[in-house]
Amino acid sequence: MNDPAPKDNLLNLSGKIAIVTGGALGIGFGIAYRLAEAGAKVMIADFKEQEAASAVQRLTEKGWVAKATKVDISNEADVSKMVSETVNAFGELDILVNNAGVYPSIPVLQMSLADFDRVISVNLKGVFLCTKYVSEEMIKQGKGGKIINITSVDALHPSSVGLAHYDASKHGVWGFTKNVALELAPHKIWVNAIAPGGIATPGVRTIQSQAPAGVDMSKVLENFLVKIPMHRMGEPDEIGKVALFLASDMSSYMTGSQIVVDGGVLLS
Repeated sequence: MNDPAPKDNLLNLSGKIAIVTGGALGIGFGIAYRLAEAGAKVMIADFKEQEAASAVQRLTEKGWVAKATKVDISNEADVSKMVSETVNAFGELDILVNNAGVYPSIPVLQMSLADFDRVISVNLKGVFLCTKYVSEEMIKQGKGGKIINITSVDALHPSSVGLAHYDASKHGVWGFTKNVALELAPHKIWVNAIAPGGIATPGVRTIQSQAPAGVDMSKVLENFLVKIPMHRMGEPDEIGKVALFLASDMSSYMTGSQIVVDGGVLLS
């Protein structure tokens, strides 16, 4: 019997090409950073052009390879273009991280159909579109791949009032992950999910500063922190490290799984 591969080899993504949607800030940048550090060439696909350019600069200043493309993942033409641009820039495609998402806090009784549709469009339809176009490319290449979907602890248990549309979308992504893992396994494309708990990101801070009428976001945060056994919010890098695990050969016998990274909040 041969010795197992050295751990450094298992975590080496040299020669791999990755797309990270919503990769400009927060969890997305935390993931892009770790993949680039491990040797992957990273396409940061984000709707925010300026922030994406800044993220690319931060990565390339370290000697890593990254590019940016503007994309609305709820738009099919945009997603198709994102995949084409990545293949044209880097030659192929090995890893997709479906991270982009929106999470406006709106109680159902104040929620419009447009509010609901927007969250489902980005968070669920966007994951479908990116998975469809990227997996088609991976199958054409014939050497497998990794797809990582960022869900949420809200895919398993609601965290607060005002996120019914978000929770519906994340439950959907978790169901989608399992079914697509089954469908793509014959092509050696492994599909897994990460369910973050409360992570300190610019998006979360923005939401906290734009509380809807009747919602005291400082109270919501205070109540949420009480439920976390580790007594703190997570950092984007703590999701980035788990994404690196799933993108690498460390997770070689995993598909259709969801890793919860929540400081223990679901225990409460």
